[in-house]
Amino acid sequence: MSDKTILIVGTYDTKDDELNYMAERINSQGGGVLTMDVSVLGDPSAPCDYSKHDVAGAADNSIQAAIESGDENTAMQIMARGASTLAARLFADGNFDGVVILGGTMGTDLALDVCQALPMGVPKYVVSTVSFSPIIPPERLSADIQMILWAGGLYGLNSVCKASLSQAAGAVLGAARAVEPPSDDRPIVGMTSLGSSCLKYMKLLKPALEQRGFEVAIFHATGMGGMAYESLAAQGKFCCVMDFALPELGNLLAGSVINGGSQRMLNAGRAGIPQIIAPGCFDLIDFAGWQDIPERYRDRPFHEHNRLIKSSALNAEERRESAREVAARLTQSTTPAHFIMPLQGIEEWDKEGDVAHDPEGLAAFTDEVRKVMKAPIGYSEVDAHINDAAFADKALEIFDTWVADGTVTAK
Repeated sequence: MSDKTILIVGTYDTKDDELNYMAERINSQGGGVLTMDVSVLGDPSAPCDYSKHDVAGAADNSIQAAIESGDENTAMQIMARGASTLAARLFADGNFDGVVILGGTMGTDLALDVCQALPMGVPKYVVSTVSFSPIIPPERLSADIQMILWAGGLYGLNSVCKASLSQAAGAVLGAARAVEPPSDDRPIVGMTSLGSSCLKYMKLLKPALEQRGFEVAIFHATGMGGMAYESLAAQGKFCCVMDFALPELGNLLAGSVINGGSQRMLNAGRAGIPQIIAPGCFDLIDFAGWQDIPERYRDRPFHEHNRLIKSSALNAEERRESAREVAARLTQSTTPAHFIMPLQGIEEWDKEGDVAHDPEGLAAFTDEVRKVMKAPIGYSEVDAHINDAAFADKALEIFDTWVADGTVTAK
């Protein structure tokens, strides 16, 4: 008897040998296998557990329609929709414990959709010819996806590609055995922040919320952290969010790749999750260390934080623009949203005498916030710095009021 079952997804008409090799490696380690064929034109050497017809049917379509579309992209999008729907259904029914998907660019495009359709905590491995490539936008990545380069295996098995395939097979089975999925024992508060040298409120808020019976998940707002946060918010995993670090949104507006995706600050409101928001580090702009600085930002000094990130500050008008964008996104919320403005600063280095101190910029931002944070958005000002206890106290005051009136549900 196998202890865990792995779903293997791929185009069995062209990658039959590679997919069967991974199945053999999983079986050799005591794991079970389910197979899903996402081919369009050809057929596997032996029947799969879920055929290409099953996959197309799950997309309310057919293989014949995919073929008759006359376009490989259209055809594979049909298969991507079907594979995602079918995989989500099979997992919900308890049929498998992890998934591994093999592909080139076509297969990877499909794989990204399948992984996003599965809950966080389900081991997801993609063996791809474009693993870690910049052609994959961050917003296509599920929060806990794992990838390995399919090296040297574009056509047929060899010792080089077996190294990648066998690692993926062992990794997904091992992950399925070891994973401890997120628990629903306590309601979860989702929080965004940066490192505690810059933003410190989490040190006060986390223990206080835990004492109230809530779990706190804190996301590092450097792009991928925001993507994970938004992914879980879209799934309704939080009872409330404290979105207190917003540089990913400013970076999005500035054209930096260090952003949380186009849906940043939208998913919680759409999912009916109450939001408490503050502008932590919203004065900074971050670019990837390798990224060319857009022309409009080249008139200001940049600090190279490390070889991965370089930072500078938004000017007064850019800060006004960012305030307007926050308000525009919060007005789309279907549940209460409350913005807290700390009047004495929004990150550790903007205190008097520090490198990011910009009283004129902060004044411009505050002025714009006062103009745009109108009903139905709640609004509070705190005559304190975002890292002061008074800020954390205000956040807890709003949170406790929402718990008392049932806006936040304590399960």
